[in-house]
Parts: sequence; C-alpha cells; structure tokens
Amino acid sequence: MSRARSTHRSPNDFRRQRSAKAVADVTQHRSVVAVVNRIGMAQIRLKEGREKSLLRRHPWVFSGAIESVEGAPVSGDTLPVHDASGNFLAWAAYNASSQISARVWSWRAEEVIDAEFFRRRIHDALAMRRALQLSTRGGGLRLIHAESDGLPGLIVDQYQDVLVLQIGSAGMERWRDICVELLQELCNPACIYERSDSDSRTLEGLTLRCGVLRGALPENLQLVEHGLRFKVDVVAGQKTGFFLDQRLNRALTETLSHGREVLNCFCYTGGFSLYALRGGAKSVLSIDASADALRIAAENLALNGLDATRAEWLCADVFQALRKLRDQGRSFDLIILDPPKFAPTAAFAEKAARGYKDINLLGFKLLRKGGLLFTYSCSGGISADLFQKIVAGAALDAGVDAQIIDQLQASADHPLLLSFPEGAYLKGLVLRVQAAN
Repeated sequence: MSRARSTHRSPNDFRRQRSAKAVADVTQHRSVVAVVNRIGMAQIRLKEGREKSLLRRHPWVFSGAIESVEGAPVSGDTLPVHDASGNFLAWAAYNASSQISARVWSWRAEEVIDAEFFRRRIHDALAMRRALQLSTRGGGLRLIHAESDGLPGLIVDQYQDVLVLQIGSAGMERWRDICVELLQELCNPACIYERSDSDSRTLEGLTLRCGVLRGALPENLQLVEHGLRFKVDVVAGQKTGFFLDQRLNRALTETLSHGREVLNCFCYTGGFSLYALRGGAKSVLSIDASADALRIAAENLALNGLDATRAEWLCADVFQALRKLRDQGRSFDLIILDPPKFAPTAAFAEKAARGYKDINLLGFKLLRKGGLLFTYSCSGGISADLFQKIVAGAALDAGVDAQIIDQLQASADHPLLLSFPEGAYLKGLVLRVQAAN
C-alpha cells in the first residue's frame, strides 16, 4: 500500500535545500570564472554606431569598426565583442592580421566556445544535409560551408568516403585538431585530407598547408554525378578537387546542348563539356590553361564512353584563345564562361570588373544570333547586381541585345546565410542573344 508524501518540511529539509542551492551557486560561479579566465580581460569594443551590422547578424567585424582591443589577445583567440556602451554583441574569433578582424561564433552571451560547441555545429550541418536528402550515392557533397553553417573559415567536402578539409581563418585554425577529431568521429571517413592552400589563408596571415590528416588517400578517387563519372584530384586539383557548387548548373547545360556547337571556357576537368556531350551537342571545344586538367578531362571522357570525335581540347590562355577564335571568324551556339576567382574581396572588385567585362565581351562576339551564353562569377567581392551590370556593359559594347533566361547559384549543399550576402559567391546568368537587334 502506498503512502502519501507529507507536505511537512523539517528543518533538515530546509538545510538540504540551502546546501543544494549553495552547490548550484558555486557551480555557476565556477563556470563564470572559467569563462573569465579563458578570455582574461580581453575584449573588442566597437566605435559608436558601428554595431549595426552585428545587430543584423552579419558575422564579420572589419578593422575599421573597432575602437579598441583590450587586453593582450593573439590571433585565433575567442573574444567578446561589445558596442561603444559596453553591451555584449557576440563571441568572435579575433585576428590582428586580417582586415576582417573578428568572425562571429555565437550571438549568445552564455555560449561557451569549446569542443562541444563545435560538435553541435558540425552535427547540425550534417543533419541538415541528411534531412534535405542532398547526398547521392558515390557522389560529392559539401558537408560544411563556413559562415553559412555557423563555422567561419571551415570548408569540408566529401568525395565518396574521403573528406577534404580547408581552413581559411585564424579562429578555425585554433580549433583545427578538435574539428578533425569530430569529423572522424561523426563521419567515419577512410581519409581526411587537408587543402588549406586557398587565398583566404594569405589574407588571414596564415601559412599554406596540405596533406593527409587521417587514414590513407585512395590512388584513384572518383565521384558519380547524375550518372557521369569524374576523377577527383584532391592533392593538386582546384579548390578541394572538384567544383561541387556547379552540380545543378551542369545538369541544366545538358538539357540545352542538343544539336548545338558548344564552347566551354576554363573547362578544368571537363564537367560542363561532358554534360553537353551527353546532352547531344554537335561539338564541344573545351579550353583551359592547365595541361594536367585537360589530361584528366580526356580521361573522364573515356571513362564515360562518350563520343570523342565530338570533343576538342585546347590548352591555352582563355583570353588569348577567344581573341584568336574571334579573329578566325568562329562562332558558337552555346558558350560557357566559368573563370576562376577574379576578386576574393571587394577591394579587388574594380580590377576584376575589367576582366569579367573583357571575357563576356569576347563571348558575345563569338555567339551566334539566338545563341546561349552561360556566364559565371565565383568572386565573393563581386555582387550579383554588379556582375549583371558588368555583363550588360559587355553586351552593349558587343552591339547585341540579350535576354536573361535564368539566374543561377550554387547547389543546395552550399547554403546561403540570409544575413551574409557575401556568402553568395557563385553567380550565374543564362543569356540569349536575340536574333534581331
């Protein structure tokens, strides 16, 4: 028979309650002390009125917005960011060597930036991609997309059971070993390879570094994308070995290539070229300055059993090659312009704009009436609006009228943080040159 609990509380009950509260208070105090000890007296204080971007959840703090950096932090330290009145704004990774002086980890004052923080962020990034069913068997996938996944400076791409990691910020450099351990635990890959050799590391004052971190790298690594097989060179290839962000755009090219003479510029290992050939292109001329890339492209062509008689590979400087094709009176029905990054930051935008205008001007001059131009920019320093204006100027100088048929971006495994427009680095336009001007 059960007995009802008495509501009477003895003096011992009150003493136990006070004791439990005291323990809780001490635990909380120790937690606060631990945080204080972790950061010391260091903090970032912003100039008056320069907190607006952080209040809008933009994750970067530029050097010009900072009034003072108190204490003696070193690059990579996590510091609190305060406004001019001393109000807490965010926890951010500090870098004295970069124009981007701080990159936000968290907006919550009570957040502790530790190994568990990175475990949660990595777990959430992986879970999002599973929930959206972005993974394809045997294919490539971006698992972590830096700021857009709440992990500034960290890129992780997956090619079958190989992970390729790229670290591009001083803050993430500090947590590199922890993130590698977590990726091994959560993903259980056969190999983790580091490709920390991007331009962003130089801008962050970091040295370049590449090599195997865990496991062993397969000699012949491939991915399968929409039924096409591609060799992946994670050691010497561009980016992390392949351009995963163009997955859906390559598929679109296939649907519009039938019966067309195609020109693919900056073709790398032949991604767009193979899709165009499978889509029934009459011919595809592919140009790249890298002989190694073209060698792999030809191997990819053979790997997929596509008609080699419709494919031509040209190793040349693309700008010079386009001028030569123009002087020869050549023309095409579909042209793809997918150049490398011309402007890593907005500081390079003016110089990059000239390069984009030049190449699109040449593209328009080589395009037949009614033809299609697929033109891209992967420069974070060039906004979508500016890119469209540059291309419009090129069309005007070429003396053609062009319609925008589609506006393109990176595939869904490269999410865009709404408060971080700089994350929309890949911009694409599909343009049709009108038959009558």
